[in-house]
Amino acid sequence: MPLQIDRRLLPFIALAGLSLASAAIGAASKPVANAAATDGYDSPAPLSAVAQLGKQLFFDPTLSGGGQMSCATCHDPGNHYAPANDRAVQLGGPHLDQPGIRAVPSLAYKMSTPSFSVGAESAADEAAEAAPMTEASGVALANAPAAIAGPLTAQAVVKADSTAPDLVPQGGMFWDGRVDSLEEQALQPMISPFEMANVDAATVYAKLKKGYGKDISALFGKNILDDQDMTIAEIGFALARYQIEEPSFHPYTSKYDYYLRGKAVLTDAEARGLKLFDDPNKGNCASCHLDKMTGDGQMPNFTDFEFEALGAPRNPAIPANADPNYDDTGICGPLRNDTYSAQPQNCGLFKTPTLRNVAARHVFFHNGVYRTLEDVTRFYVKRDTNPGKIYPKDAGGKVMKYNDLPEQYRANIDVIDAPMNRKLGDAPALNDVEIADVVAFLKTLTDGYDPAKESVKAAN
Repeated sequence: MPLQIDRRLLPFIALAGLSLASAAIGAASKPVANAAATDGYDSPAPLSAVAQLGKQLFFDPTLSGGGQMSCATCHDPGNHYAPANDRAVQLGGPHLDQPGIRAVPSLAYKMSTPSFSVGAESAADEAAEAAPMTEASGVALANAPAAIAGPLTAQAVVKADSTAPDLVPQGGMFWDGRVDSLEEQALQPMISPFEMANVDAATVYAKLKKGYGKDISALFGKNILDDQDMTIAEIGFALARYQIEEPSFHPYTSKYDYYLRGKAVLTDAEARGLKLFDDPNKGNCASCHLDKMTGDGQMPNFTDFEFEALGAPRNPAIPANADPNYDDTGICGPLRNDTYSAQPQNCGLFKTPTLRNVAARHVFFHNGVYRTLEDVTRFYVKRDTNPGKIYPKDAGGKVMKYNDLPEQYRANIDVIDAPMNRKLGDAPALNDVEIADVVAFLKTLTDGYDPAKESVKAAN
């Protein structure tokens, strides 16, 4: 059940908050201790007052129904804002015993996500039209005149070979793109029964007034506290602002980033993996997980923000899947309920995640069905060539291919793009040695690489 706020308020809240945030950011700037690690990029400025409030909220478990869960509970800063454990789905609710239904994505690099749209036009271009839903979105915030460390982009990149009729869903937050902005994304878990589990928006409002009334009044004006929707929306804005200003959400400090800057050299295995990653007839990973710097020098996000149906096998570790009549169809539900969710062509489609810090994750795909990068890569090349290695068999020994998607939606599954365009019995696009090389490359996408330490290690 989503936390409801009046979306018409968001543009005005965003503009007001941006003024405060920008003023606070511009007030002072000083070098940081690890400035050398930024490799020539702007040193991060102190957090604005709005972002500092967002930081307090992010780590505050008292905002949950049971007083035991904060945003950081699932989005652990120590693991690139992804879960630190290996559960397929996380536990929430008042007593932290209610399982979710999807793997929790990382919050790192989310500020680049454009608003949800369907079509070949970039959602970021549409944001320039100042439509109410995009004006207050993460796109608008990302383009705000604030001092942010590192290179950032809010462009939804459409594939070079895309043509006008290629109408594809892209953008939005969560696996199903059901909200458009960082503000809304931050607020949704507060009401979710298997996350922070507040009873309703009024309960959240009461907690905010009690715990943060003085701060909210000082930042946004006393009258804000008289309006439940305005108060909750401003809190969403503060949480979003924290994610935008805090450099650890988007540091761009992986080995691959240094490699793109000419400051690191890939090992032989990593270089072979990158070649396979890019090869349209082999891994073909870069067709969705874009890995090249843009023309204006922006670092890649390793996603095109588009949606795709891959046919990942059903995960029996998710309690909801014990019900044979339960299906997670991505854009079509169960968490999304709008015009797009009623369109059959969208059923089974999930958003392509960034591969940044992917090697630090413990489960993969929307349902957390895989636990190693080797198994994930093997899925792509054996799903169609040897489905018996991927899917379970029924009582009669028949392979239950695409067993996590109702049969009427299986035509949506991608069988055109390599490496998923091969047929039963064909040789897989990657062998085990090549899979190992691809995984070696994926490990270069983890933030926190220190070229100086690597140089010392190599010398020794």
